[in-house]
Amino acid sequence: MVRKKSDGRWEGRIVVGHRENGDPIFRYVYGATQKELLSKLHQSIDQYQDVELTEDSRMTLAQWLDQWLDEYMAGTVRKNTIYGYRMYANTYIKPILGNKTVSSITQYDVQKMYAKLKKEGRVHEHPQYGHALSDAMVRRIHAMFHKAMKMAEEAHLTAKNPVDGVTAPKPNYKSKQILNEEQLTTFLAAIDKDEIWRDFFYTELTTGLRRGEICALKWQDFDGERLKITRSISSLKEGEMTIGDTKTVQGNRTITLPDSTAQRLRERKKAALTEWIFPNPLCPEKPINPSSAYHRMKTILKNEGLPDIRFHDLRHTFSTHALASGVDAKTLSGILGHTNASFTLDTYTHVTGDMQRRAADVVGDFMEDIFGEELKPWQENAKTEMEPSA
Repeated sequence: MVRKKSDGRWEGRIVVGHRENGDPIFRYVYGATQKELLSKLHQSIDQYQDVELTEDSRMTLAQWLDQWLDEYMAGTVRKNTIYGYRMYANTYIKPILGNKTVSSITQYDVQKMYAKLKKEGRVHEHPQYGHALSDAMVRRIHAMFHKAMKMAEEAHLTAKNPVDGVTAPKPNYKSKQILNEEQLTTFLAAIDKDEIWRDFFYTELTTGLRRGEICALKWQDFDGERLKITRSISSLKEGEMTIGDTKTVQGNRTITLPDSTAQRLRERKKAALTEWIFPNPLCPEKPINPSSAYHRMKTILKNEGLPDIRFHDLRHTFSTHALASGVDAKTLSGILGHTNASFTLDTYTHVTGDMQRRAADVVGDFMEDIFGEELKPWQENAKTEMEPSA
């Protein structure tokens, strides 16, 4: 149906679906001239060819995102993942596109939203970046939004996933940092004076565990020489924590500890009053909150005048030394809980090939004072695997 409205515009409509009672659902198209309208109608006909939208396609994007999170995602991903997705939806997507009907969101709308977020999406002004949102964050929002709109397409709420074909910025991840010899000396001296945290950070530096993994360790995971990694803790807002699976299937693993680390934990276990290896000092029946570990590390770095590295960079410090000391990528991949050895190599290209010598110089012989001869079993295992069988 095509007609000219009283305001001079031309209006047309096509059937894009049906309500439960059989009544048609129309999509209306407008143009300044009849020729423009007919052109738009042909495009819409092509777009909605073989599409049968439901009555729910008239809900707003904000309503759909809530329904997707509550009914489709709940129980399929970890609680902290849902928390992150909901934060992306409420903080970044809804304020821009939330009031539009889900079926009317276009690729142009999404691309325009990303540009706005990148320019002024940060809620709290950053002293260096202002209100600009990082490329990495925009890309995480993109990944979540694509999942939500793919499900909307499968549920017949939209003719096509409007996130398909949108150009998302490439993540501008910061380069990995490690503490050099002098900085490690300072850091270790500082934690050695900290009765609450010294064993925690020493274990981290000699195992490379993820923050959530080390916080979730129980004494049942320690047999005197090895650690079983089977769970992870995530921080939510207002101090709430959630305990769940490790990041990947390969994250469930058993690692052999350096003798110095195993000895520290054996001594620590003698005075243990709780099931947690590293309990909350104020509430020992609970584990240490990952956020508390992060803030304690940041305080130590600041007090000692050390670089403002991330907690994850302690994992990089361990991994860099291990590779530079001759531990093969497959063995290290198992220790770190990576999906495969190729991911480990991709992650630590800065310590392989031509740059291996440079990384060894950065770490130097200092870490030998920590590990001593304890890396040799890993190195020997690697050599044994590489030798041809008789």
